[in-house]
Amino acid sequence: MLKFKNKQELGWCLYDWANSAFATTIMAGFFPVFFKKYWCQGVEVTKSTAILGLANSLSGLLVAVIAPVIGAIADRGCYKKKFLIFFAYLGVLSTTALFMVQKGHWLLAAVAYAVGAIGFSGSVIFYDSLLPSIAERKRIDYVSALGFATGYLGGGILFAFHIWMIFNPSFFGLQDANQAIRVSFLTVGVWWGVFTLPIIFFVREPGKINGIPSANAFRSGLKQLANTFHKLQHMKTVFLFLISYWLYIDGVDTIVRMGVDYGLSIGFEYKDLLLALLITQFVSFPCAIIFGKAGERIGAKPAIFIAIGIYIFAVMWAMRMKVKYEFYGLAMIIGLIQGGIQAMSRSFYSRIVPHDQLAEFYGFYNMVGKFAVILGPVLIGVTGVFFESSRAGIASIVILFITGGILLFFVDEKKGDEQRKYLSLRENGHVLKFGNKE
Repeated sequence: MLKFKNKQELGWCLYDWANSAFATTIMAGFFPVFFKKYWCQGVEVTKSTAILGLANSLSGLLVAVIAPVIGAIADRGCYKKKFLIFFAYLGVLSTTALFMVQKGHWLLAAVAYAVGAIGFSGSVIFYDSLLPSIAERKRIDYVSALGFATGYLGGGILFAFHIWMIFNPSFFGLQDANQAIRVSFLTVGVWWGVFTLPIIFFVREPGKINGIPSANAFRSGLKQLANTFHKLQHMKTVFLFLISYWLYIDGVDTIVRMGVDYGLSIGFEYKDLLLALLITQFVSFPCAIIFGKAGERIGAKPAIFIAIGIYIFAVMWAMRMKVKYEFYGLAMIIGLIQGGIQAMSRSFYSRIVPHDQLAEFYGFYNMVGKFAVILGPVLIGVTGVFFESSRAGIASIVILFITGGILLFFVDEKKGDEQRKYLSLRENGHVLKFGNKE
């Protein structure tokens, strides 16, 4: 099912296999609960929640702020791989450090987790920006989906092993589940570090011949970033897509984060939530590839519309859900489209941004992603209070998908590609007629 055309595609996809272990085992699976019950033992629940929220917010905000800057610097100096390696192994070291944090040391745990999250998110900026250089245009939708599929499979395999280890610690010679979770942090770090090697050795740095020294790259990168805001007036397609993406991906991320809380509210136990997460991982693996094939045939934009439609259906189902077994069905539906909407968004974006400024523009793309999950929780809270119903609060997320879909309808890929080519020519000193411009 996983068909790689060459070593570059294999190496690129294996980085998703590598870093998905952090996203699945640590961010979504074990860290939030372990942080409260182990490192914050004796700390008030409200305080531990605030600490964890602050760690997530600060790491996300830092990446969001620096993403376009370091992206511009990487473009000018051709440092995409170097930045990826730096952030990846920053995450590896921080994740491994969690294994050594003792009970009650919540501050050390929060700092190590936050730095790990910075490493994870920072590396993804440059990972995404390498996509157009390793995949042909006609194959880019499939390769983008292949990356997500590989990540879901790798993250799911390691997560399943960790669940086995936690529920049977004596089989692995461990004292209890707490020690098993600490060991899982160590294995995530090793997994991430080892499977980062293929992208280092197999994927070439695009445009390396035109690279400039680091000091000049820094100055030139900052200047390029300032110019980008000016360029966006010529790239209305990009600007419109980013707004659309921000809205519907806010809905996607809100569902993912609120799903666990909603599951607990209808009687799920922690092991039930882990099973639901595993279901999502393994369903997402083949379905991301299917979406990639669909993107090749019908286009990335129609595929995104399909995913948005299914998400609307999933939200309405969640609103009416009454028994916990329905949550497993909901997990399967989310798995059908979660990887697909992410993959198609990434590949669609690559078609409308200048290819000589990919890291910078993917910096903006990831910045928008980091500022997601802002409107969703507010909508849930305000709507829930107004109607005195948590189900009404969840239903309000539909607004994000509908609004994002409407804006996406007006995003013209052909026009965006023309704008992209025009600006690339201008950057290289060429001037062509473009509409009513030069």
